[in-house]
Amino acid sequence: MAVTTATAGLSLPAHDDPRLTALLGGDLLHELSYAFGGPFHVLLPDRFDANTAAFRAVLDETGTDGHLHYAKKANKAAAWIERCAVSGTGVDVASAGELREALGHGVRGENIVVTGPAKADELLRTAVLQGALIAVDAPDELERVIGLGAALRPARLLLRRRPPAQQHSRFGFDDRELAAALLRCRDAAGAVRMEGFSFHLSGYAVQPRADLAGELLGHCRRARELGLPADRISIGGGFAVDYVAADAWDRFTREQRPEHFHADKTFADFYPYHSPTAGADALRAVLAARPAGASEPLAALLRAAGVRLLLEPGRALLDGAGCTVFRVQGVKEREYGIVTVDGTSLSLSEQWFNSEFLPDPVLVPGAGSGERAGGQGPFPACVGGASCLESDMLTWRKVGFPARPAIGDLLVYPNTAGYQMDSNESPFHDLPLPPKVVIDRGGDRPRWRLDRHPSS
Repeated sequence: MAVTTATAGLSLPAHDDPRLTALLGGDLLHELSYAFGGPFHVLLPDRFDANTAAFRAVLDETGTDGHLHYAKKANKAAAWIERCAVSGTGVDVASAGELREALGHGVRGENIVVTGPAKADELLRTAVLQGALIAVDAPDELERVIGLGAALRPARLLLRRRPPAQQHSRFGFDDRELAAALLRCRDAAGAVRMEGFSFHLSGYAVQPRADLAGELLGHCRRARELGLPADRISIGGGFAVDYVAADAWDRFTREQRPEHFHADKTFADFYPYHSPTAGADALRAVLAARPAGASEPLAALLRAAGVRLLLEPGRALLDGAGCTVFRVQGVKEREYGIVTVDGTSLSLSEQWFNSEFLPDPVLVPGAGSGERAGGQGPFPACVGGASCLESDMLTWRKVGFPARPAIGDLLVYPNTAGYQMDSNESPFHDLPLPPKVVIDRGGDRPRWRLDRHPSS
């Protein structure tokens, strides 16, 4: 197969990760592929612990009273909730099922934040009974929470602010609704404890988060004047993950064009797979920023006001905490290669965002693969799934593999724990959902077990 500029593709290798390198160099992934007979996800809880510790370190070094809540929607595996229960990390949930899972794995109700729009009665009832903090999204929901608080026990709540810059958002209270909600909370003080305010912003820009956090501090002052506690604010998630190096990302965004993709596919946008300020560093930047009109950074304003900062990161706590493994079950050669694997793109997906997961998959040769047809690479190829749909593509981009993949090889997609594993999964074609394998460190070699979530 002749390799031309058009077919060679653009390389986007993920950052080096010693944990992943160790897995790639052993036999464990091939053994698991044989045992499961299909794709699977690998979870690395020690990396989750390290990411959590990094966020806490930023709070400590800036003198910020804060509490971390893992956004469970980013990955439903029980392994992360088990770690939260051990470390005292909170959990952000948005459904009755997520709340049950968090409680069932030992997370205390007081460490749970309940978010999401128009919450189901079952979710609100359990949240009130367990003492969870409810981010109330609308006036009618506030009335339901007040009713439950009067009947069961005083309900803890935040009022979710609709970002002024996102006037078309369907979430949160506008100015008029917020003013009325504060008065309603004052009048229902025996049924609810109004502990503060929350917001969630799209995107990853630092300054808008600091600006809106500064606005919430003003709302806390006004709420206190009404006799409400208002001693905390939640700035949600939105802390980026840095998947690839700056030079590779710059080259890709500058040079990518339809001929670099299977069937001349085009994308309107991509997740920012390189971010110069990511994870705990992004939190540090937010705390160091001065909100609009303020003379001091946000961290100093929080200390002066005696307000606790709540955080709800998901993807950022899962950075480097997992990978996804597929087995090659077919290779076609045309003007470029078409590799087919034993699962579907629904198990590796940015499809909600009309994009795809861009970091390069790593080719792990099968045992005894011997001499390969076509010899050594580069071998540019896209990667398709096992379904009968043309659109079932794990990687539309023509990846420059170092050699021609062969049946029995593995393709390992790095750093997929944040949203990739769960957000679009489906047992289409009666294909089983990929199991999740937890790698526990200890001894001379890694030990593995199946995750304890019911769907794992």
